[in-house]
Amino acid sequence: MNKLGHLFSGMRASASGLQAERTRIDVIATNIANAQTTKTPDGGPYRRKLVSFEPILQRAESGALESMGVRVTGVTEDLQTPFESVFDPGHPDANADGFVSMPNVNTTREMADLITAVRAYEANLSAQESFVQMAERALRLAQ
Repeated sequence: MNKLGHLFSGMRASASGLQAERTRIDVIATNIANAQTTKTPDGGPYRRKLVSFEPILQRAESGALESMGVRVTGVTEDLQTPFESVFDPGHPDANADGFVSMPNVNTTREMADLITAVRAYEANLSAQESFVQMAERALRLAQ
């Protein structure tokens, strides 16, 4: 692969990271927005959602696999973390014993994940900007 091809592969990798982190930020925002939703259309409390990533691999000329970026493989529900039961007999979704099943969303954890996702997004954006600057310099040198 020539040098220009490497530049564009780096840009594609950063772009894929931007897209993946944007999906992650959107899902985290949805989790935070539904942290108190005790009844969904399915009938139960909101269940936290998780984003899964996987590398985009390509076989290089040498035969080795190279990572060309990352992609979102899915958004799934967190089935591992249990719902929290809160005693609130006046709540409209309380059971006969006065307990309400609350979503399995921990807003502190979600905020920490959001900060991490935003920083990863910013890092990919910075890398993308660096690739653009390198391409501009290369074009100026070629003139």
